[in-house]
Amino acid sequence: MNHDHQGVFCPAPSEPVAGPSSAFWVVVMGVSGCGKSAVAQLLAQTLGLPLIEGDDFHPPSNIDKMQRGIALADADRADWLLILGAELARCCDGAVLTCSALKRSYRNTLRSAVTDLRFVHLAISPAESLKRVAQRPGHFYPPSLVASQFEALQDPAGEPGVLCLAGDAALATLVQQAHVWLGRTNATCAE
Repeated sequence: MNHDHQGVFCPAPSEPVAGPSSAFWVVVMGVSGCGKSAVAQLLAQTLGLPLIEGDDFHPPSNIDKMQRGIALADADRADWLLILGAELARCCDGAVLTCSALKRSYRNTLRSAVTDLRFVHLAISPAESLKRVAQRPGHFYPPSLVASQFEALQDPAGEPGVLCLAGDAALATLVQQAHVWLGRTNATCAE
């Protein structure tokens, strides 16, 4: 796990962080297999922001459960979400985080860590998610859990600060759409 986010650290505050006016924080969210990691990596790179890979912060007990085909409960995710919020807050100039953020309560936990948190939701079908997850050899998340993600998903459309995109679009297209939405239209994205 690489917790050194390019040396951009602040003390973890108890109140939401309000960074410089140019700072912003983005969560790339969605069900397993939607492309969170690929989109977040290119988005962070093109924006010059640190990337926080949410899966890197799961405790061993969560990973063990998922490897055994047991879906995580709200209680399993509670401390993990608080840790992710603290990681966002440590990045004073902004950051890009990958996190499924399936439920509104999960998103609100993250929102409590930094002001004006944005979410880019990569929406895909259950069939596409299952296909993609089955093609990830060696990943701890098994295809048998895909259905549970869709059962837990509370569509974020209509919530403030959320951009919903078709997760089956080309990577460069998704990142460019996020740039436009974030008001960063001068960045170029190449796959």
